[in-house]
Amino acid sequence: MSRAESLAVRAPSPLWTFGLLRSELVTTFRRWRTLALLGVLAAVPVLVGVAVRIETRGGAPSGRGEGGPAFIAQITNNGLFLVFTALAATLPFFLPMAVGVIAGDAVAGEANSGTLRYLLVAPAGRTRLLLTKYVTTIAFCLVATLVVAVSALAVGALLFPLGDLTTISGTQITFADGLGRALLIALVVAASLTGLAALGLFVSTVTNSGIAAMATTVGLLITVQILDQIPQLHAIQPYLFSHYWLSFADLMREPVYWDDLVKNLELQALYAAVFGSAAWARFSAKDITA
Repeated sequence: MSRAESLAVRAPSPLWTFGLLRSELVTTFRRWRTLALLGVLAAVPVLVGVAVRIETRGGAPSGRGEGGPAFIAQITNNGLFLVFTALAATLPFFLPMAVGVIAGDAVAGEANSGTLRYLLVAPAGRTRLLLTKYVTTIAFCLVATLVVAVSALAVGALLFPLGDLTTISGTQITFADGLGRALLIALVVAASLTGLAALGLFVSTVTNSGIAAMATTVGLLITVQILDQIPQLHAIQPYLFSHYWLSFADLMREPVYWDDLVKNLELQALYAAVFGSAAWARFSAKDITA
């Protein structure tokens, strides 16, 4: 009996929703596609760390790479900066692309494989099923971000010294404080992807093709990134979900600058509310034939 059929025949109970969520989480994180995405994300810090190590071997950093992440010049002094650099390097494309794939396939993938009807027979109904899909996508956002951070921390500790570090403002903080800020930054980065996750979920309710939903979500991501780089569109850029993504760097200031961080979280909440509601409206009225 398949996962969908097994869930569908269960009697209603207060624990049913938890069972559905657990089943969805297990299914999502066991897929080879998900594991491959996490593997690619884990490899990015390795490549960055090795590249910096090779360039600086035998002498001081060359000082090149002004176009790279703001933290990259500090990696050789403290391996913890590789965490910040890796998150800055993956956030513009790699992390959101992975989230777009998972979110885009959430509903459309079930419809394409013919399991969506069985899931809707279960007592949770469409609203709880959609909420479960979104929570699973948010869980992936968190796991993916932590995979990048942990991989970067391990590589940074292996290739570079660790210890007290200097913030962007020039003040010294302890290594323990730096670890705490690294964790907070990872959480902020994960939260920064919640708006895109809601957008991808909405796209997933519009089509029955998982590939089309994933491609559309990633295409919208690329389009928004391009629009955010055009100076003539400065009036609309603060409303693009990616505009404040790199504001997490303000957590490495002393004192912390909260303005852009708060704007980022508020913008993500707005996108989650708007596109989450649109996904619910579309999915609740959708004629399920597969």
